[in-house]
Amino acid sequence: MLEGSSQTGSIGHAAGVRGRRPVAVSEFLKFLASAVIAHGIYSVIHSISTLRDCAAFFVSGRRHSGDGLSAQTVSARNAVMNASRRHPVVLAALLLLASPLALAAQPLNDTGQVTCYNASAATGTVSPATQDPEQAGFNEQDCTRGASAADALGVMTKVGASTTPGRDYSKIGNDGSVLDASAALGNGPTDWACTRDNITGLIWEVKTDDGGLRDKDWTYTWYDTNAAINGGTAGTATGANCNATLAQCNTSAYRDAINALSGSSRLCGNTDWRLPTGKELQSLVDYGHAAAPYIDTDWFPNAVNTIYWSGQNYAAYAVVAWVVLFSNGHLGADSKSISNRVRLVRGGQ
Repeated sequence: MLEGSSQTGSIGHAAGVRGRRPVAVSEFLKFLASAVIAHGIYSVIHSISTLRDCAAFFVSGRRHSGDGLSAQTVSARNAVMNASRRHPVVLAALLLLASPLALAAQPLNDTGQVTCYNASAATGTVSPATQDPEQAGFNEQDCTRGASAADALGVMTKVGASTTPGRDYSKIGNDGSVLDASAALGNGPTDWACTRDNITGLIWEVKTDDGGLRDKDWTYTWYDTNAAINGGTAGTATGANCNATLAQCNTSAYRDAINALSGSSRLCGNTDWRLPTGKELQSLVDYGHAAAPYIDTDWFPNAVNTIYWSGQNYAAYAVVAWVVLFSNGHLGADSKSISNRVRLVRGGQ
């Protein structure tokens, strides 16, 4: 979150927030932009409560001040919303957030890291009771910044839920419907099959463990005949193991097979699945997870502690393509002839 300033002529002053440092209109507009990054366009536009909570968190001046978010939060929230009615510039900022220009920028997920460290050991985890466990000389760590910290403090409003701090996921059924968080994996129309990231807007395939087409254990070589994508090297068409679910176990064959499904067999009701970019795939990494695989396994079950392909060629060396190692969260590259896992995505771009 952005820090507040002590400028005058501010929203806080105009709205009558007493005993708090005032917040300049220009600074509040910057905060609205940071809210999009921390909470996502989806949450900011489709949930006004998200904006209210973000604004309250900002105006309350909690960061490193020792202040709690109790009755003051409610007062600050009301003040900000009243100010937005009085100040056209704030309303204009809200309209800007809903514009095609703002929607074109895909939000990023936070790291999920809420444990702070000194030079040799952990010093604590962010929580409502321990808002800043950083030791002197080890300040401004990722653990106390962004959506992950806001979630750990209980001030992040979500469309769905998550186990990883700062994330927001919803379960999607085989028929494309949004499900309750208690839904289980299965083959029925309203059984869980995909997970929607409410921050990035991306919908992800959830792998199965049933020996079928989407089983977690199958591997694929990287292969794409599209010259606009492959950098001049299509890759390797065969050589991996998908247990005869495909004639050729490669990334394009798997993508095409999923998109060829029809009727009630379609993956979450859609046929526009693709391989993710490297950055999209890396957005699933939970850097605060206790152990590999570094992903929110409650929302991405059957994840394997290994390498997953992106759909991106490595521009500097066309015989390799981008991958993400869920064993450590790194974004790297691997030879297109190597057998790796695949998790498809739709939306974005």
